[in-house]
Amino acid sequence: MNLAGILPAIVTPIDEYEEFAPRSLEVLLERLYEAGVHGVYVSGQTGEGLLGPTAHREQVIEVAIRNTPPDRIVIAHVGSHRTSDAIRLAKHSARLGAAAISSLPPIGAYSLKEVKQYYETLAAATDCPVLVYYFPELSRPIASLEAQRELLTIPNVVGIKFTSFDLYSLSKLKQGGAVVFNGHDEVLAAGLLMGADGGIGSFYNLVPELFVDVYNKAKSGDWDGAIATQSRINELIEIVLRFPMLPAIKTMLSWSGIDCGSCFLPRRRLSADEETRLAALLAQSSFAESLFAKP
Repeated sequence: MNLAGILPAIVTPIDEYEEFAPRSLEVLLERLYEAGVHGVYVSGQTGEGLLGPTAHREQVIEVAIRNTPPDRIVIAHVGSHRTSDAIRLAKHSARLGAAAISSLPPIGAYSLKEVKQYYETLAAATDCPVLVYYFPELSRPIASLEAQRELLTIPNVVGIKFTSFDLYSLSKLKQGGAVVFNGHDEVLAAGLLMGADGGIGSFYNLVPELFVDVYNKAKSGDWDGAIATQSRINELIEIVLRFPMLPAIKTMLSWSGIDCGSCFLPRRRLSADEETRLAALLAQSSFAESLFAKP
């Protein structure tokens, strides 16, 4: 399958007991695919994968793949604190037909040698292509371009989800032949200019059509148009990042009619005052009439 395009890092809807809410995910997926996204990225940081039980994450992957059109892709984030759980999720995802699996490095004080061994084990567990997930705050052992290149030599590791503002390194990884997804929503247009095959991000849940527009304009060479749409996206990001990001995104989805519940503890909900301020800021922005603005 073609590992490219716009892939929302989907939120994981849960109920008041922190149980997976599949119907809400089905509705969200329908909306995202209607907006033209090329697939979804499941159980990553936006999907709070590291906080979810393994069996819970398997259910999320099942619903995502079952509700994805044949011409779109699902990439399953399988990263876990336990390698055995990551392997279990990888095999489950591969059996169901995921286009690829992805993983953060093991979280903790591990050496590059230990991190590489982890990815070697993961890559050997299935025939499903593997994407490394580089996020600087959680990936210190692979912070250097040299370390990332070393991981990309592992058989069956085909690319990287690159959530860093160092777009020079992104371009060097792409020049080396890797599949590269831009990870910071604020710089999708710039990441595509520097060679990224697509983007994976959190705010795609809210305005998927705008990210698809950036991608399509970039692919057609309309960089002025891509930058203009990126600027509008960044207006929204700047508003939302005044609040805890994931609770704010889930709150806005609920305003749009998709009740995704709260986040896993210890993340908190937005307070009533925060909801009021968020709604007021949206009302003063170009998104005042958007689907996710508070009724």
